[in-house]
Amino acid sequence: MKSLKTYFLDSLKKGYCLGAYNFVNFETLKGIFEGCKKTNSPALACVSEGAIKYLGERTVKALFDSLKKEYNLPIFLHLDHGKSFEICKKAVDLGFDSVMIDGSSLPYAENVKLTKKVVSYAHKKGVLVEAELGVLAGIEDTVSAEKNIFTNPEQAYDFVSKTQCDTLAVAIGTSHGAYKFKGEQKLRFDILKQIQTLLPKTPLVLHGASSVPEKYVATINNFGGSLEGAQGVQEKLLSKCAQKFNICKINTDTDIRLAYFATLRQHFVENPKNFDLRNPNKLAIQEISELVAHKNIKIFGCKDKI
Repeated sequence: MKSLKTYFLDSLKKGYCLGAYNFVNFETLKGIFEGCKKTNSPALACVSEGAIKYLGERTVKALFDSLKKEYNLPIFLHLDHGKSFEICKKAVDLGFDSVMIDGSSLPYAENVKLTKKVVSYAHKKGVLVEAELGVLAGIEDTVSAEKNIFTNPEQAYDFVSKTQCDTLAVAIGTSHGAYKFKGEQKLRFDILKQIQTLLPKTPLVLHGASSVPEKYVATINNFGGSLEGAQGVQEKLLSKCAQKFNICKINTDTDIRLAYFATLRQHFVENPKNFDLRNPNKLAIQEISELVAHKNIKIFGCKDKI
């Protein structure tokens, strides 16, 4: 089976990207595997620090290993938004394929120092390291910020040169959570183009890139939820990032949650006598798999890239 690094390099050459899908339980993880099976696609299954605390680190690894063995797909386990050397080291030691050290909230010099430390440790174990430069607004799990700070292209070049990180998450106008835009949607493709020019061989990463499908928002609101005004990134903008720039990994967390909750809310309202979780969970797995398959084909362009 090809390595994650091989897929990143291949995506640079061929103009597609890998979906990076967050999971928090068995059902969301199985939906990710099912979706990638439908499209014959490589991907990353991501866990945040919050998800690790919820499930337990060994449960995370056991769930992933079990499904990877069952499906035999090039899906790679990734730590999302690790905020310290200790959590990254723990993930490396557990056998994660990739870790993200998120020092984006630190002063630049401290971000460089922390990232170099993680890279030095992870590379000895053959684990890839993602770093972040710039700040995304919004809230996702334990990560939050009030406003965007766009990535500086010249600083990005200096950062990658000094840290030797494998991939770099950039801030060009996306944001975490379900409320990404008010009014016209804009991404700073001019900044992205400058970064790509300076770092032509570095795979770039886009966080805060859920599209927040209207059908899930409507279903949640129709069945007792309250997500008025939720808005994500238009799919055409994400496709442009994947096909025309060096964005080789696009993260999706909110959309997975929305698909799961929309399915459960509708089922329990329409079936008030049901108290068997297997029934709605099977439907949720199917819905998540269809969402993942759609993204792999229509947005990320990674269908049949195994």
